[in-house]
Order: sequence, then structure tokens, then C-alpha cells
Amino acid sequence: MYDYVIVGAGSAGCVLAARLSEDPDVKVCLIEAGPVDSSQNIHIPAACAQLFRTNLDWDYDTHVEPYADNRRIYLPRGRMLGGTSGMNGMVYIRGARERYDAWNQPGWSYDELLPYFKRSEDNERGADEYHGVGGPLSVSDNRSNNPMTTAFVEAALEAGYPANHDFNAAKEEGFGFYQVTQRDGRRCSSAVAYLHPSMARPNLTVETDMLVHRVLFENGRAVGVAASRLSEQFEIRATREVILSAGAYNTPQLLQLSGVGPAELLRALDIPVVLDQPMVGQNLIDHTHDFLIYTTSQPVSLLAAGQPEYVRQFMEEGRGPLTSNIPESGGFVASQAGLELPDLQFHAAPVMFADGGLGVPTAHAISFGADVIDPLSRGHIMIASADPTTKPRILHNFFAEESDMDAAVAGLRLTMEIANQKALKPYAEALHNPPESDSDKDLRAHARRYSETAYHAAGSCAMGMVVDPELKVMGLEGLRVVDASVMPTVFANPNGPTIAIAEKASDMILGLPLLPPQTVAVAH
Repeated sequence: MYDYVIVGAGSAGCVLAARLSEDPDVKVCLIEAGPVDSSQNIHIPAACAQLFRTNLDWDYDTHVEPYADNRRIYLPRGRMLGGTSGMNGMVYIRGARERYDAWNQPGWSYDELLPYFKRSEDNERGADEYHGVGGPLSVSDNRSNNPMTTAFVEAALEAGYPANHDFNAAKEEGFGFYQVTQRDGRRCSSAVAYLHPSMARPNLTVETDMLVHRVLFENGRAVGVAASRLSEQFEIRATREVILSAGAYNTPQLLQLSGVGPAELLRALDIPVVLDQPMVGQNLIDHTHDFLIYTTSQPVSLLAAGQPEYVRQFMEEGRGPLTSNIPESGGFVASQAGLELPDLQFHAAPVMFADGGLGVPTAHAISFGADVIDPLSRGHIMIASADPTTKPRILHNFFAEESDMDAAVAGLRLTMEIANQKALKPYAEALHNPPESDSDKDLRAHARRYSETAYHAAGSCAMGMVVDPELKVMGLEGLRVVDASVMPTVFANPNGPTIAIAEKASDMILGLPLLPPQTVAVAH
């Protein structure tokens, strides 16, 4: 019996477990389906793709995507302490203030969330009006300094785009290097940042390798969860709240398994309906990106990262190729004149990054391209069985809206424009899997054939649709959702925003005074 039971030890769950257990009178249980985060490939930044399709990955795929050549697109999700923050690209991006304000959810404007970004952060650049120091989450500058991702930034400037030293300050627009969630060159996941320093607390219990089957309800109130480890069955009870932090795919799946979702679907699967809530699993959002891969004769890509001198550099100095977060540099740009905010985000990686990270690099290369920041296409998640071990049916509907394809084509044109600049000439020697031509028709065909997820799933239990502004599931008692699924829209690499949301949620859950809003300068 606990006060709070948290399902999912990912970006949000680790924050909640640490913050709630700061009160010694509160008993907290954190449940994770995967194991502890002991694999060395978690903590070596450049090794993140080595985790794909392993026991540390939920290893999801979309259903056939009807607007993307009917492909099934790979969707990696972390299944370990730290969740996807243990296998992501570590890019620390918050997103533009206007997009938070557009959520129109009380308490969730940019000014109201900024103090929680700062509370979470320990930025090696120091504190200022946008950044904090002394928080659990280490945010650092890139320590790889690959010449190709440096050349990418130089090429973008040659093409006439502005430089940006801090994408998380007054404006996003421009190109530069991303700050990353690393500490001394190693990954700083939410488990490293929040959970491990809290594990010795007697009021915090962490259960690993335990799969939650469903939330238990009594008279419309969540009172615990049913779970299993191997063949052993458990009921873990919560006297105050059950908090779902299982992520944008698994949280709606778990709600539906628990009888909270579209009644027609639940009845078809013989699941007793607790609450007919048709929006559970709807509004699924993600960013698409279409990397162009340019091969080079220069032996400077991450193919060389395993060489003895680089291993020694990583172990002794916490620097060099093994510290690469993969998408080292990038930028934000508007695809057309007249837009108030950039609608494309570039990532540049010093490696042949193909097939959503599943392709084996066969040559030295640099991969770069644009994400569509504000997609209008929406997908959904639906369970396919009452069996909790059955993977859910995920459909993102990439490019269902024509405007998303238009932005993707504009991104491809800008990618090729940057590739043609002088700074990239030594590295952009030959284009791997090129478009047939630069016509709209052929660029659209390339986007449909090669676009992948940017791994930014969100929105499937959104505020105003499934949860209220306090993140409580509307229509039920004692049940809250705290993860990326509560974002009505997603417009940045979501790890940093998810951590900030969990920081604020922890104050809400404990009934603590919320940090006062902070108004900062607005760029014009």
C-alpha cells in the first residue's frame, strides 16, 4: 500500500518519483516494465542506436501509413529506468513561447512553465533569465565537435541564415549546435538525473521488470494497479493517486486496457467500460523528418568512433566522437515568407543515419534534414486485444494533411541548398538515395518513401481532451497522467518539456505553492 503509484520510469516518472518522495511522510512506488539502466550502451551517447530492437526497446512500429507509401515505420521507445531519455538523441530544446501560449490551458503558458524548466536544469553555461543551475538535469555543450556538423552550421550561415547560440533563449530562428542532456560527456537520462540520487530513500520503492496490466477502479476512483513479473501476479494499491507516466503510446494503451477509452472498442474486446472516453489515444502527433545522406571520402564520421584513441579520450576526458548525441547541430527556419515562427527544424548527424537508425552505416557520411514542426496530421493508438502483452495498433497518419507534405518538400529544398554551400563541399561528395529530381513531384515521392519519425510522439491524452489542466483524467477520481501524451501539440524535442511538465505536476500533486510565472524578453 502506497500513497502514490507511478506507472513508467521514463522522462516524467523519474521526476515524479524523486520529487514526491522528497516528503518523508509520502510513500511512493515507481513501476517500470523494463530492467535497470545498467547497459553501457545507455550511458555512451554515440551508442544509442545499439539499443534499438533490444530488450531495452518497446520496439513498436506504425500500422501501414497510407500517405507514406504504405510503409510500417519503426518507433523506438525506451524500456528501462529512464525510459526513452535513456536512448534518445539528448537534444535539449524547449520550443517557442508562442506555441505554449497557444495551448490555451490555464497554468501552462510559457511564462508559467519557464520557472520549472529552470528548476530542473543545471546548465554548464551558468544561470540567466532563461537558464538555471543546480537542478538535477545536466545540460551541456557538445563535446564531440565533429568537423562535418561544424561545416553544416557554417554552410547554413553561408546560405544566408542567421546564427543562434542558444535555441532556448529569446528566439529559435537560426543555426548552431544543440545543447545536450549530458554530464561529463555521458548521457544524463531522467534516471541518472532524478531517480538514482533518490533510490536510497526508505519511502521510495522502485519495481523493475514489472508489467502493469490495468488500473484498478472502485466506484469511479483509481485505487491501484494490477501487474505481473514473470508468472507472478501483483496488486499494488494507492491511497491517494495512480499516476500514469508510461508515454504517448503506452499510457493510452493502459487506459484502454483499464476500461477508459472508446466504449465501442472496449466492448468489442470484452473489456468492461469504466468511462466512455473516445479521445483516449486520439490526437497522436509526431514530427516527420527526411534525412538526406551525403557520403564523403573523409574518414571523420562516427564509423571511426570505436578506434582506441577515441575510446581512451571518452574514458579519460569525457570528450570525442563517443560523446556524440548523433544530431549534434541544426537550426530553425521558416519554409516560406510571412510565417511568424519557424516551421522547420534541422538536425545534422555525422553518420550515415538510414532506415530510422536501423540501417548499418556502410560509408563515412553526414545526414541532415528538416522536421516539420507544426504538423496538422493526427493519428491514433488503439489496443488490438485485452491481453496487455499485445502491442497496440499505432497509426500516425503522416502526411495525411497536404500542408505537412508542402513543408516537408520545402525542407528538402533547403537541405539541398545548404548542401551546395562551400563549407560542406569536402563532405557532401555524393548523395545516397537521392530524389529523382528537384521537381515537386519527385521531392514528394522522396518524402513519402524515406521520411521517418523524429521520435517525438505526444498528444494522445491531451489537456482539454482527456485530462484537465491539473492533468487529472476527466470523469474519474484518483487518476492523473503526466507524460508527453498530455501535450495538446508538440513543437520541440519533447524530453526537456516533459521533464518540466513533471516538475510542475509534482507541485500540483503535493499541493505545494506553484512557482510564480517569469516574464522574459521577447525577440522581434
